[in-house]
Amino acid sequence: MSSVRFQERALRVARWLVIVFLVLAAVFPFYYMLVLSFVQIEELQRNPLRIFPDLAQLTTETYQQVLAPESEDGYGFGLFMRNSAVVAIGATVLTMVFAIPASYAVSRLDFFGRRQVSALFLAVYFFPTIIIAVPIFVGFQLIGLGSSLFGLMIAYIALTVPVSVHMLRAYLSGIPKSIDEAALMDGVSRWQLITRIIVPLAMPTIMSTALYSFMIAWNEFLFALLFLSAHQDLWTVSLGLTRLADGQEVSRTVLMAGSVLLTVPIVILYGIAERALTEGLTAGADKG
Repeated sequence: MSSVRFQERALRVARWLVIVFLVLAAVFPFYYMLVLSFVQIEELQRNPLRIFPDLAQLTTETYQQVLAPESEDGYGFGLFMRNSAVVAIGATVLTMVFAIPASYAVSRLDFFGRRQVSALFLAVYFFPTIIIAVPIFVGFQLIGLGSSLFGLMIAYIALTVPVSVHMLRAYLSGIPKSIDEAALMDGVSRWQLITRIIVPLAMPTIMSTALYSFMIAWNEFLFALLFLSAHQDLWTVSLGLTRLADGQEVSRTVLMAGSVLLTVPIVILYGIAERALTEGLTAGADKG
């Protein structure tokens, strides 16, 4: 066997080993978390290391307990998930409203200080969250929005807009400027150019950026703790999950059920966005 052929076979085997390792590293923690969330606490105590549970003993009682309100001896995660959905969806929509025109401006228009503005968005992206969290919280307290879901939604824009502008700017820079020039010569306004031409062409990146912004707002903890800690009826899922993790009498099955409820919406949205990304790329190819 020649050395070239031996190297090809070795690389082929190594590739599959790496793929299997990465799949196990990514899937097994979620699988184990999912299994524990459907197992009764008595069964978990008898077999704490059991990976494949008896299907006949699986139960949804843990989820019913986690989602039920506290008035019914539950943990109120139904309310927490509703609050998280309101904040994350609102923050994502507002982020796209601001980020799309801003990224178009820094990537296509010539104005004084364009490079400095673009660098500023990137610099804000690298700031530690704690540096901007406290000043924003104090400012929102002064204007009366420091303890509300709407205030938290607006505050999340400080986290999501810089990274969204940075992600969109790179993609928009790759779209030929001749498209803009042709559209403007045909009498299209700048706003119509953005909404009717640039946005459809950039839809795959807009979808992925919106998903990233939603993930930040859905999983964020520090801002939620500062804004909502004194109002339990406004808590988001991340705050509720932290209370479960700190509880001395909370079983591991309840904690795993809360973790699944925090994770599943992101997984579902990723599946939906992946299909939309593929459709957007195909549509762009047809237009080309």
